[in-house]
Amino acid sequence: MDSQTFRPTRRLLVAVGVAAGLVAAPLSAPLAATAAASTDGIWQTDGYGTIVAVDNGKAQLYQTTSISCTPAAVYIQDGDRFTADEQQPFTLKVHRDRAVMHAEGNVGEKQLRRLAKLPKNCTVPGVTGPLAVFDQFWTTFDENYPFFGAKGIDWNAARAQYRPLVKPGMSEEALLELLGAMIKPLGDAHTAIRTPDGEMFQGVRPGTTFPDEHLEAKIRPYIEDVALKGAKFTSYANNRIGYAELPGGIGYLRVISFFGYLNDFPDYTIDRAELDRTLDTILAKKPRKLIVDLRLNGGGSDQLGLDLASRLTGRPYFAYFKRARNDPRNPSAFTAPQPLFVQPSKRSSYSGPMVLLTGGSQMSAGETFTLAMMNRTPRPVRIGENTQGVFSDVLQRTLPNGWEFIVPNEEFRTLTWKSFDGPGIPPDIRRPVFTPEHLATRQDPAFAEAVTHLSS
Repeated sequence: MDSQTFRPTRRLLVAVGVAAGLVAAPLSAPLAATAAASTDGIWQTDGYGTIVAVDNGKAQLYQTTSISCTPAAVYIQDGDRFTADEQQPFTLKVHRDRAVMHAEGNVGEKQLRRLAKLPKNCTVPGVTGPLAVFDQFWTTFDENYPFFGAKGIDWNAARAQYRPLVKPGMSEEALLELLGAMIKPLGDAHTAIRTPDGEMFQGVRPGTTFPDEHLEAKIRPYIEDVALKGAKFTSYANNRIGYAELPGGIGYLRVISFFGYLNDFPDYTIDRAELDRTLDTILAKKPRKLIVDLRLNGGGSDQLGLDLASRLTGRPYFAYFKRARNDPRNPSAFTAPQPLFVQPSKRSSYSGPMVLLTGGSQMSAGETFTLAMMNRTPRPVRIGENTQGVFSDVLQRTLPNGWEFIVPNEEFRTLTWKSFDGPGIPPDIRRPVFTPEHLATRQDPAFAEAVTHLSS
C-alpha cells in the first residue's frame, strides 16, 4: 500500500509515503516501542526506503534511494498519530534512538532508527531530465524489488539495454513506453507508472485480466444470472460485498475488494466498522456451509482481510510471515520476518465447512486473505484457478518529471516458508474461471463444483 492515492484503476494503492524512503542498514532486533519519548527527529526505516522528519507537530516524508531523495507527503501530528488529507494515517512510537511505525490498515510494523541529520541529497534540488527519470526509476526497482531472481530477470542487463535509448529531447510518450517495456517482463500487477495526464502502464501476470470496474460490470450480472440462478443477491459495503442464500443451507459470500466500504478512498477505521456491520447482518442468517467468492478482487487492506478471517473461525491460528528487502546491494537481505495471526472475533462468527473460489483476477489483499485462510480448521477447499501472484504492499514513488510509479518490496511466506509471489496460490480443485467460452455459453464450472463439493 502507499501514502498517496495512486489509481491504476479502481485498485487504490494506499500508504506508500508510509512505506517509502531511504534503505537502511538492518536493525539488530525489533523494538518494544513506547510513546513516552518525543517523536521529534529524523527517522530512517529498516527497508521500505523512507525517511520521516518530525518537527514542530509535522512529519515530512522522503522517498529515497542511493541516488535520490524526493519530498513526499506532510503529515500533522497528534500525539504519536500522524494524519494527512487522503493519506493513510500512521503511528510512530519512540524509545530512545529507535522507533516503530504502524500504518493503519497494514499488517505488521516497520522499525526505524534515528539519524543525526537529513542526508545531503534531501536538502538540495535533485537532477532532472529523461536520464534522471530513468536512473531513479531503475534504481528504485534495483534496491527494492525482491523477485528478479525468481522471475529470471537480469535487471542490470535491462539497464544496459534501455538506458542508451534515453535521449535528452525524447517525448514523454516515448519515455513512458520505454519504462513500461522495461518492467513488462516482470508480469507484476503491483508495478505501474502513471503520468499527471492519466497515461499509464499497468503490469499484470500473462494470461490474466486485471480486476477493474469494467470487468466487474461484466462479471456481476453473469454471477447473478448464471451461478445464483435468480437467488436474491444483496449488496453491502458500497457494493464491495454481496451475499445470497442457496438451497441446502449454503451461503454465498462475494468480496470484490478490501477497501472503500463507505467511500472510494480507503479509511481503515470506517471500513472496519462497515465490514463488521455487514458481517453481523450476513452471519445472522446462520449458513451451515459457505462459499466465499474472491475470483474478482482488487485487494486493499491486508488488515481487513485478517478481520474478515477472524469472523470465519472459532480458534486462533497462524496466518503468514511478512518481511521486506532492506539492503540495496544484497537482494537476499530482508528484515526479520514478522508472524501474523488470525484471532477469533468476539462478534458473531462462522466456523463450518467452506469453499474459496479463486482466480487470476484476485490480487493483493484478496490473496493475503486466502493465504491467511490456509491454516484454518476445517481447512477451506480452494476451487478455480491460480490467484494473480502479488502479495506485497507497494512503495509509491514520484519521479523528477512528476510521474508516479509503484514497486513492491515485501515477501509473504507460509509457515513452511513457501512464497506464491509470481505464480499465485494454486487451487485444490482446478476449474476454469470466467473464460470467454463459459461467459458465452452461460456456465460457471468453478461455482458449480463448489456447490457440488459442499452438497456432498
